[in-house]
Amino acid sequence: MNLGRVLERKTAELRSWMRAMTQRRRLEAEMETELQHHLETLAADLIRKGQSPAEATRQARIALGPALVHKDGMRASLGLRWFDELRADLRYAVRMLRKNPGFTAIAAISLALAIGANTTIFSIARQLLYQRLSVPHAEQLRLFRWNGDRRVAVSSMWGDFDTVPDHGMTASVFSYPVYLQLRMHNQVLGDLLAFKEQRMNATIHGNAQNVTAVLASGNYFSVLEVPAQLGRTIQPSDVSGVSQHVVVISDDVWLREFARSPSVIGQSMTVNQVAFTIVGVAPRDFTGAKGVMEKPDVYIPISLQPVVEPKGKTPLLNEPNFWWVNVMGRAKSGMNDRTAEMALNVQLQAAVRATMSIAADSTLPHLELADGSRGLHFADRMFKKPIYVLLALTGLVILLACANIANLLLARGSERQREMSVRLAMGAGRVRILRQLLTESLLLAVVGGAMGLLFGYLGRDILPNLFTNAWEQQEISTPFSWPVFTFTAAVTLVTGILFGMAPALLASRTELSGTLKDTAQHTTRRRKGITGKSVIAFQIALSTLLVVGAGLFARTLIALNSVDVGFNTDHLLLFDINLPGSRYPVGRDIAQHAKLEQRIGVLPGVQNVTVASVPYVADNLDNSTFLPEGEKVEDGKRQQVNRAEDYNIVGNTFFQTLQIPILAGRAFNSQDTATSAKVAVINQSLARKRFPGVNPIGLHFRADRNDGPWIRIVGICADTHYENLRDEPPAQFFVPYIQQPEVRGMVYEVRTSMDVATLAPSLRKVVQSADPDLPVIDLRTQQEQINATMQFERAFAALTAGFGVLALVLACVGIYGIMAYTVAQRTNEIGIRLALGAQPGQVRSMILRESTWLTLGGILAGVGGAVACTRLVQSMLYGVGPNDPATIAAGTMLLLAVALAATWIPARRAAAVQPMDALRHE
Repeated sequence: MNLGRVLERKTAELRSWMRAMTQRRRLEAEMETELQHHLETLAADLIRKGQSPAEATRQARIALGPALVHKDGMRASLGLRWFDELRADLRYAVRMLRKNPGFTAIAAISLALAIGANTTIFSIARQLLYQRLSVPHAEQLRLFRWNGDRRVAVSSMWGDFDTVPDHGMTASVFSYPVYLQLRMHNQVLGDLLAFKEQRMNATIHGNAQNVTAVLASGNYFSVLEVPAQLGRTIQPSDVSGVSQHVVVISDDVWLREFARSPSVIGQSMTVNQVAFTIVGVAPRDFTGAKGVMEKPDVYIPISLQPVVEPKGKTPLLNEPNFWWVNVMGRAKSGMNDRTAEMALNVQLQAAVRATMSIAADSTLPHLELADGSRGLHFADRMFKKPIYVLLALTGLVILLACANIANLLLARGSERQREMSVRLAMGAGRVRILRQLLTESLLLAVVGGAMGLLFGYLGRDILPNLFTNAWEQQEISTPFSWPVFTFTAAVTLVTGILFGMAPALLASRTELSGTLKDTAQHTTRRRKGITGKSVIAFQIALSTLLVVGAGLFARTLIALNSVDVGFNTDHLLLFDINLPGSRYPVGRDIAQHAKLEQRIGVLPGVQNVTVASVPYVADNLDNSTFLPEGEKVEDGKRQQVNRAEDYNIVGNTFFQTLQIPILAGRAFNSQDTATSAKVAVINQSLARKRFPGVNPIGLHFRADRNDGPWIRIVGICADTHYENLRDEPPAQFFVPYIQQPEVRGMVYEVRTSMDVATLAPSLRKVVQSADPDLPVIDLRTQQEQINATMQFERAFAALTAGFGVLALVLACVGIYGIMAYTVAQRTNEIGIRLALGAQPGQVRSMILRESTWLTLGGILAGVGGAVACTRLVQSMLYGVGPNDPATIAAGTMLLLAVALAATWIPARRAAAVQPMDALRHE
């Protein structure tokens, strides 16, 4: 019963408060009416006692008391007083910030830049490292991976793999027969799906283009629990028996090619020159099972692999020794991952024994279940460390901005001590003053946070653009999201409280007896300035760390740009041509490449043209066993790492086009044909490594297998960088594509005197005239290709340089602010010095010397932090050590120069003080 009355009372109070908040004018009118009624009633009582109306009214007003006090009491009883005070604090805060536009602009912009950078990096980190696949219950997905040592039975793969210590390896690809065995005997997970993502050619409405295609098992969409937004998805019936030539397209393709017309169902398109019927459209946000960074364009039944993407003589669906499909499944409720992994590992090893011939000394792969909620986890390996480094840098920037604003508020609070003293003397409480100053700080934080949110929104694509190639579709997208907004709001509020608390506490502790005296302020400032100078030293330390980091990444980029790649990159144009096996079987593919090479070679402006299976400096390579005469590898054993060498399949004019010097023997020529003796050219490193002290010209070797044809070495070329610029030029050999059994995708390399925009239409016209379904893929220059391998270095150099400049600006503002404030507060002291005979130059030197010692203290602390922290990014550097003396010295000199420049104006102002003006109020 008592509880009911309490709840009823609280509910009534809440209703009264809500009514008072939402109907404020009506409340004020009711209070005025009520007070007037009390006044009139009291006056009427006095009139009845014989007093005159005027005297009765006067006595009633005296008896009732001040109306404002009663109104204030009624507001307090309704809980409105704090709201009124807050509104008054906000109005006053707005006036104070408007009164100091310079301070407001510097503080708000500093905070906005820091919050904007932090928000942008956080958004990208969330997208790359934590965003899950857009499927229901993504946390239930499990990715199949396996580990093996150097003798593991798996020797041929197509897809994701990494090396591990002791020459072992880990991969997430399996043979299709093994997948079928695992799926058949699986009892610990839900149904298992298989898929393979691959770039393919497609023609839609006569438009040839390169698309991302997914070869998907019949249960791909059902296991992922993803329905079609239009039509249907791939079903088990599409891969069983006679495979159906059906395709599911993405929402992007539906929009781009069909304007989201419902009539798309039943229309035709070709993929790798194979006709398909569109049966469905995938959901708009669906990114497939591989990852969240890119949306596949089309989904095809995996049973059509031999038709749409033939490889080798045997269909991959029946090839037990070639591992290429990715496998995922859903966890069962109540089933422990460790238990499921042990059971599936037994099934994997049984499937390997059942489908493959295992040599006696070979080992079996060991299966492990990984989190599949984010696909194959490519982003973890590519971006995890760089993103964490960027998060740390942006954290330093926001800390630096907060320190700068705190210092500005400390100086401003000291200037307002007389104001605080007057308010205290007039009866204001210290809590009220503390609240007022915190309100100003929070208002400043809100302004800076709003601007930072705008900067973060506008700049959300800056970093993705730094990490993507100009000739490719942007894969990294950072859409605006509410979690990012919530994060920014929280950072803003916390920042406002942090940088406003200390100045507010100091200002609210003002002593009335000292501050109200005209001269007392001049005897206490130096002691109170220690706090501000400590903050400045902290800022300089952070700035040193950021500037040194920026210098290291800038020198890394400079070192990479100065690497001699070993060939002429000027006026070298690259593009890819992929010949699908469905239209170009063995023999016809080589003839088509030869025809295109010949036609492109006669175009106006083309000096030379050649082809290669792998472009230089593209983070890609091919390697093969290299067996000179007298060496062999036992059958059934996996090729040893020290017998494999990098190689490239190239055109006859490869060395002439790239202008790679031939040091001995000859290059390929027109005499090297499909029916002539097999030939090869090796580079200097391979000659030194495999033929020490011997002239290799005329010697023979075999590649890939013991029973392969003998290949004669006819020349030695100069060393060139192959995969990237960081590694030394590798040992490498070259073979002509005309002598290979088959070639599919090749990179065309064109030496030209024309720019890309001028030559591109002619190139596309030649390719389209040869085959309308062949797109020209990734048209770019060799220098753009090289720059693409330096995206991380370029991005880090740009971002750290930006952070370094921001740090210098903030440090400059902070030093100027504190030194200008110090000079202003020491005007009397400086006047006395000048009156006693000090020269202006001595005063100027005193101020500069004080700033220099302050800066040196911060620099020493910053250098210590840099020495400790830069070792964490040592693997990301090139051509420079983490504690490079030149970079540290340059950063130190730069900060000293900035500090002296920031102090010069206050120092000149101090030297120009007139003693009589300074001492006038003493």
